[in-house]
Amino acid sequence: MAGTARYPAGSVARTAVLVSADASFRQRLRDALTGLRWQVREAMGGAETLACLDAFPAEAVVVDSWLPDLEIHEFVAEFGRLHPEVDLIMADASVASGAARAPRRNEVLYALRRSQATATDDAVWNTAPELRAETVPMPAPAPRVQTETTGDARRTVPAAEASRGAGPIAGTALPEFIGSDAALLEVSRRIRLVAPRATPVLIEGPTGSGKELVARAVHRLSPRASRRLVALNCAAIPEGLLEAELFGHTRGAFTGAVEGRMGRIEAAHGGTLFLDEIGEMPLALQAKLLRFLESGELQRVGNNETVAVDARIVAATHRPLARLVAEGAFRADLYYRLAVFLVRTPPLGGRQQDIEALTGHFLRKLAATSPARQLTAPALARLVAHGWPGNVRELEHVLERAWILAGDRPSIEAADIELDDPL
Repeated sequence: MAGTARYPAGSVARTAVLVSADASFRQRLRDALTGLRWQVREAMGGAETLACLDAFPAEAVVVDSWLPDLEIHEFVAEFGRLHPEVDLIMADASVASGAARAPRRNEVLYALRRSQATATDDAVWNTAPELRAETVPMPAPAPRVQTETTGDARRTVPAAEASRGAGPIAGTALPEFIGSDAALLEVSRRIRLVAPRATPVLIEGPTGSGKELVARAVHRLSPRASRRLVALNCAAIPEGLLEAELFGHTRGAFTGAVEGRMGRIEAAHGGTLFLDEIGEMPLALQAKLLRFLESGELQRVGNNETVAVDARIVAATHRPLARLVAEGAFRADLYYRLAVFLVRTPPLGGRQQDIEALTGHFLRKLAATSPARQLTAPALARLVAHGWPGNVRELEHVLERAWILAGDRPSIEAADIELDDPL
């Protein structure tokens, strides 16, 4: 096997992880492997798989050629870096598998062949090269279909299309983001990589560029997705109340505290805490937040007892925290705790190729409550030429204003596009 095993001998023997968004495939392969006395765990996507291997080592991983959250080649590269000792077996021969080879790989391949043989024609998988050498006849493969989810819409995607690069794979943005600009695609790539970890994430970007969408995507693709995402805007709460809002308080802890209350950090136990505009947090409170990040424990205001909380921290700011650190306005130790993994959201200015896609998205959103309208070519040209200092949020508001100004007309004209004056 390639690499040096990090797990005790015997702890991974005959343990396999089955990775596919297709529940019927997982069931068929699980039945075949358990018949060979294998322990089986299942995962629906790449992020869940990486998290599963951190907690439960395995001898082999069988993965589909299409994953709902990660591009398959990106997943294979990350898998090889993190788990070089685990045998990665691809259900589709068009994607190279890992370098490691499990001692009982033939058993897994046999189970994979059996699961394929019992599938109905519309669920037959492309066979791996090792399986083609078998003498047991196989049914002729039919085009396989996958279900792709984008927002609330679903469509079937042939396997050949998925392997060519269609669907939510390399070169495409996550469903939370609209556009094809390279900087936006880099944001999606970084989210896919960090989501399965417990690593703190710092999101930096101008106001209105989608920092909260990044936080929600990190949470959605993480193993904590079934628990709460708790958000707090540090700039929206008066300094005197921010500590109690974060850490909670007991009854009578301060004037007006007629009863005890759980704080936002504690409410995010098991899930994710999103601290928006972290750069606005007072220095004194930064020290208390740092103490929580280091110990995993907090004290409610007015109480000396500590409470252990497991919450992943995702923070965001429109201000450059590194500069604030240099100016003494932000604690350096807290900055390094938060900025373990940095994601920068790009401004809309300079992303002219994304204006049309974003415009279509917002017009469809507006059409949900009133008759649909089209944007004329001069109106679109006016939008494309604008610099968008307010970013995507500004574009949404400009389109809503134009929608109202269009009145009963079925189209939005250039004259309806009223752009905000520069601040």
